[in-house]
Amino acid sequence: MLTTPDFTRLEQFMQAHRARLEAQLNLAVPADLGASPRLADAMRYAALGGGKRIRPVLTYAACALCGGTDEQADAPAVAVELIHAYSLVHDDLPAMDDDDLRRGRATCHIAYDEATAILAGDTLQTRAFEVLASGGGHSDTARLAMVRTLAHAAGAGGMAGGQMQDMQAHGQMLTLPALEEIHYLKTGRLITAALVMGALAAGAPAVLRDTLRQYGDLIGLAFQIQDDILDVTAATEQLGKPSGSDERHGKSTFPGLIGLEASRERAAQLCQQAHALLDSVATERDVTLLKDLASYIVARTH
Repeated sequence: MLTTPDFTRLEQFMQAHRARLEAQLNLAVPADLGASPRLADAMRYAALGGGKRIRPVLTYAACALCGGTDEQADAPAVAVELIHAYSLVHDDLPAMDDDDLRRGRATCHIAYDEATAILAGDTLQTRAFEVLASGGGHSDTARLAMVRTLAHAAGAGGMAGGQMQDMQAHGQMLTLPALEEIHYLKTGRLITAALVMGALAAGAPAVLRDTLRQYGDLIGLAFQIQDDILDVTAATEQLGKPSGSDERHGKSTFPGLIGLEASRERAAQLCQQAHALLDSVATERDVTLLKDLASYIVARTH
C-alpha cells in the first residue's frame, strides 16, 4: 500500500520553492536580456507563466536530501525549468501539437507569433546552459557534470529523441514497451536529470546519485502515465490546456492500450517501487519529502 503523503509539509515545501524559483527565473530572464525586447518579453511570457514546477522542486528536494542548500540548487533548478519551458513552447507550435492553450492562457506562438515563439524557445534553451555554466558557485567539475547531465536528458537520447519517436508514432497502436520507452525519453529523462543535478550541486557521492537516478526513472514514467490519465479524465479548466488532445492527435496512451484502471495500477506500482528504493537510504537520510513527491505525482489532478 502507498503511504498517505504529508500534504501539509509537501505543499509548504512546494509553495516556498516555487516562489524561490520564480524570483530566480526573473533574474535569469530579465526584461532587458539581449538586443531584442520582444524576444525577451516572449521568453519571460513562457518561463514565468506559472505551472507545477515539478522538475525544479525535485532539484531542490534532491539537493536537500544530499545535504545541500537552496543556494546550491538555484542554478540547476532554473536551468531545468528553462529547458522545460522551451520544450513546451516548441511542442505547442503548429508543426508539432498545434495547441493554442497552455497553463490557462494563450500559447507563446498565439500570444506573439510563430517565428518569435521559435526564437524564444531556442533562446530559453541556450540561456539554460549559460545559467548552469556560470551560476551557483560550483566547481568547474560540478558545472561540467551538470551541463552534461542536462544536455543528455534534453537531446537525442532524451526529450528530443522521445518527441521524435512520439511524432513518428502518430496514428499507430504501439506496444506497451515501445510506449514506455517514448514516455521515459520524452518526460522521464528530464525529471531524472533534475534530481541528479540536485545531487551534483550538493556534492553527493556516486552511490546516492545512482539511487536518485533510479528513483527519477520510476517517477518520470509514472508522471507521464498520470498525464495520459488526466488527458482522458480531467477538464480543460483543470489542466490549463486542451483535454483529449492525445486522442485528437492519434497518440498511443496508457489508457488507450491497457485501460484507465490498469494505467492507475501501473502508476501506483511505479510509485511503490520509488518508495522502496528510497527506503534503502532512509536510515541515513530523511526521504519523506521525496516519497511524498512520488505520491503527489500519481495523485495530482492537473
